[in-house]
Amino acid sequence: MPGDPASLLPAEALSAVTSIRGADIVIGIPSYNNARTIGHVVYAAHAGLAKYFPQFTGVIVNSDGGSRDETRDIVLSSRFPDAHVLMVSTPLKPVHRLSFPYHGIPGKGSAFRLIFQMAESLGAKACAVVDSDLRSITPEWIELLIRPVLHNGYDFVAPYYHRHKYDGTITNSIVYPLTRALYGQRVRQPIGGDFGVSRDLVSRYLSRQDWETDVARYGIDIWMTTIAVAEGFRVCQSFLGAKLHDAKDPGADLSAMLHQVVGSVFALMQEYSGVWSTRSGSHDVDLFGFRYDVGLDPVEVNLDRMKNAFRNGCEQLSEIWAIALQPDTLAAILQLGRVFSSPFHLEDSLWVRVIFEFASAIQRKPIERMHLLKSLTPLYLARVASFVEETRTMTASEVEQRIEELCLSFEEGKPYLTALWAGKPLPHLSPRAPQSEPPGLEVSKS
Repeated sequence: MPGDPASLLPAEALSAVTSIRGADIVIGIPSYNNARTIGHVVYAAHAGLAKYFPQFTGVIVNSDGGSRDETRDIVLSSRFPDAHVLMVSTPLKPVHRLSFPYHGIPGKGSAFRLIFQMAESLGAKACAVVDSDLRSITPEWIELLIRPVLHNGYDFVAPYYHRHKYDGTITNSIVYPLTRALYGQRVRQPIGGDFGVSRDLVSRYLSRQDWETDVARYGIDIWMTTIAVAEGFRVCQSFLGAKLHDAKDPGADLSAMLHQVVGSVFALMQEYSGVWSTRSGSHDVDLFGFRYDVGLDPVEVNLDRMKNAFRNGCEQLSEIWAIALQPDTLAAILQLGRVFSSPFHLEDSLWVRVIFEFASAIQRKPIERMHLLKSLTPLYLARVASFVEETRTMTASEVEQRIEELCLSFEEGKPYLTALWAGKPLPHLSPRAPQSEPPGLEVSKS
């Protein structure tokens, strides 16, 4: 970003930068009408800074999207009378708390932009962002997101947590397997929402020119992850336990999130095609923290709603699907919609073809981009319905094994993608045999 980053800050934020002068660590919390949960998130962030980084100056920045409830008041006025219980020693530096409305396109990405501008203006060595609807965040999350940056030389810390098997279906069915196959790094939660970032990577993010795109809405998490893995920044993960937040039924209307997240993945594929087209396979990413089993909130699933949305899509969207899908892929999808067998099953190899063909079609026909992305929703719901039926009685470890098998199908099908992308003859993409052994675990770091 040319010039002084502080010059782009709102007047209120610029005044705070001038007053504080500098900070070592910035914790950012984007929000919109989160009065019910944000007090706990601020409390955990404040305690984490005071307990684990007492020698550093810390700033908590709430970047708010125009909340109509008491979100900002809670951030600024919360008192922590029992904070001494959490501390090992008396903090040497104060923790500042700030709350500002952000400007620009409404969405999480615009909130992040203000947080990153604050971090760069304050000269922060490390920055972390955490969701404002978290109920499971603890002070240890702050340590696990910041310490790898401050003390181990990493640029990007992704979250690694246990989630209910039906929470995070966009991640599990599309974003994780596709991103892993493209860039070769097994970042399990590429759109997890809670990240640690180095000063160098903050500067790289701010230098980008695509802040006014879908990145400004739901696309920010995958945008951050993709830039880090594609451009060679040092990437790791930290195990944070459970992610307990305001989870949604995957059959509910997640269309806007799906379009913006997947649209961002596809757009970045075009930018980084020279990177991913030369990579094959994948490798583990260093994992910090102590792994342990946790209890999880249930996620209610409406199977009938998802199946009906797919059936309606088969009746109404076959013409737009024909723009994206190869004839044999389209025929298999429409046959699935006609038969509608029980249990309902959309096999991995067919799903891989759907995603690869949609990505390539958007590259070839950018004018059809929005129509194609919107038409993907019923297909995504079909895949989720298939996954739910298949894993209904499976344990968490068995479900993770199924996701691993899907990831391997994406990796093994990558020659199909590269041929499709380049307009070359397509190799046959056959179903893979299921694994008999579970995948290896990441290497844990102390």
